[in-house]
Amino acid sequence: MSNSSWVLAPLLPLTSFGNVMMFLFSILLAATIIFLNVSVSLSILLNKSLRGENRFMYMLSTCFSDVCSGVSYYYAGVLDVKDNFGSPTTTFYIVPTFLGLSFMAVLAAQADRYHAVVAPFKYTRRMTRNRTVLVIVAYWVYAFLIVAVNNLVPIGTAKQITSFGSFVANIITVVIMIGLNIRLFIIARFQLGREPPSEDRDNKRASVYLILVVAAFFLSAWLPIFCHVTVCHLIGYKCDNYRNEGTDPLRILPRVNACLTPILYIRGCAALRDTLLNRVWKFCRCRQHIGRLGPSHTQFVRRGLKVGEMSK
Repeated sequence: MSNSSWVLAPLLPLTSFGNVMMFLFSILLAATIIFLNVSVSLSILLNKSLRGENRFMYMLSTCFSDVCSGVSYYYAGVLDVKDNFGSPTTTFYIVPTFLGLSFMAVLAAQADRYHAVVAPFKYTRRMTRNRTVLVIVAYWVYAFLIVAVNNLVPIGTAKQITSFGSFVANIITVVIMIGLNIRLFIIARFQLGREPPSEDRDNKRASVYLILVVAAFFLSAWLPIFCHVTVCHLIGYKCDNYRNEGTDPLRILPRVNACLTPILYIRGCAALRDTLLNRVWKFCRCRQHIGRLGPSHTQFVRRGLKVGEMSK
């Protein structure tokens, strides 16, 4: 069988009920990731007040990387491909980078909230919107510089760089994220409770709790694969035991988290939820309703007339 025909095959032969359900699950998972993250991205882009807050810039970055991850999952998770170095169906380390960008965005957002709560006056002077955008651009550029380096060096060297770098970075990042989670929880529990009631305190408390919940779900989805990769490197065992990402439960969990993260954003932020329901999804429903009407009816609707006036 040629490489091209192999690439276009489903991840499992569709000869049993279980394989068909797995194939449909992978398609549904990718579609859900794209739909939810695009919806949240549009809500932030359409609301000027949301775009003015730093935490929503990190949300936007997370959504962009997760949209790319969802689109790429149609290839890496739905089709029968092996996305690793030396494989004829490799994505040259691009697909895993989108997941890594989500990880960096959550970590940066957590550090941002920590800075905002611990030193609010210094934070407002230091972290302007432009500097926040610069931080986001910096870790996107850094991620793809690593991709470029991995693709320019020989395959053996790329494997060593990736394995060692991922091993060290995963341990350091998880320790930092857990430490920040504990510290932020203590601050939210005690320091914010001593402040007088105000809208600023409520917003600060809500943003801290939201990033805590997002980080907790994120760690729950990522810790299994981190521990698995760490153990593999310590004992020298080969980690890629599954057919592809769509059949590896440890690699499915981060994709499921890409669905949960926008749901948590919507659930935990009233302003974002209102924009989503009243502008993004309402606009889609209105467009769908107008599309069902005839051309003459559509003209009346666009002129702002009521449907009842059409019969006059």
